Amino acid sequence: MKDSLLLRFLYGTVPGRAVLKFLAWPGVSKLGGRFLSSRISRPAVPYYIKKFHIDMADIEVPEGGFPSFNAFFIRKRKHVGFDPAYDHLISPCDGYLTIADITERTVFSVKNTAFSLEDLLCDTELAAKFRGGSAFIFRLTPAEYHRYCYAADGNIVRGEKIPGKLHCVRPIALRNMPVFVQNSREYQVIRTEHFGMMVHMEIGAMLVGKIRNDSRYLKKGRVRKGEEKGYFEFGGSTIVLLTQKGMVSPDPALYKRKDGEGEIPVHMGECIGRK
Repeated sequence: MKDSLLLRFLYGTVPGRAVLKFLAWPGVSKLGGRFLSSRISRPAVPYYIKKFHIDMADIEVPEGGFPSFNAFFIRKRKHVGFDPAYDHLISPCDGYLTIADITERTVFSVKNTAFSLEDLLCDTELAAKFRGGSAFIFRLTPAEYHRYCYAADGNIVRGEKIPGKLHCVRPIALRNMPVFVQNSREYQVIRTEHFGMMVHMEIGAMLVGKIRNDSRYLKKGRVRKGEEKGYFEFGGSTIVLLTQKGMVSPDPALYKRKDGEGEIPVHMGECIGRK
């Protein structure tokens, strides 16, 4: 997907980056969220459906239609299925997947942007536990379904919220600044039944990109594979799964589906890795 003129201006020019400093603060995002949650935003819904060719056949539509754009954006499906095999790790969302090895230096290179795992987690000790493992990084575009689920059965060990600035996750943004480290993010450390310890992280995005996780599972509790974890309000967003060394082997069939940018289109609930 080509970068829009607006994004090229914001991330590729000096005046644009000055504007971006203002737009990227969460307070600006909050104002945008209020508008998108108001009835004034309703006319944007049919336009959005048409522009992104969104299939509404399996979507729960309220009587009288969606009351706001955000109500449409966080739409629910009537039927949600997933691979039930106990030794299969599933995709937590629809999106574009990149699989990266977690090296000894715990630095990833995603879309030409390098970032430290320690900075991502804000926890050096936790980062060390995933050295040698794999990172499954899912990029959600505006057209994607923005609800997500748990990828495996297990128990939550801890949960963290890390405030930050909100940036878009389009390739041009990723080329110009350490987006994943700056963006607001939340994660849970989960002791899974079959895949060892796992980190499940959500990363917010500009202009709204709010993360809405089920409050029952913020700090502790048992979770089930395929169970809804939460959703993103408007804005392209990212989910990261971190797995430990030797615990998950990525499904080889995934690599045959790589697109021209090296990403793999995936659907929520499908197998992405095996024990």
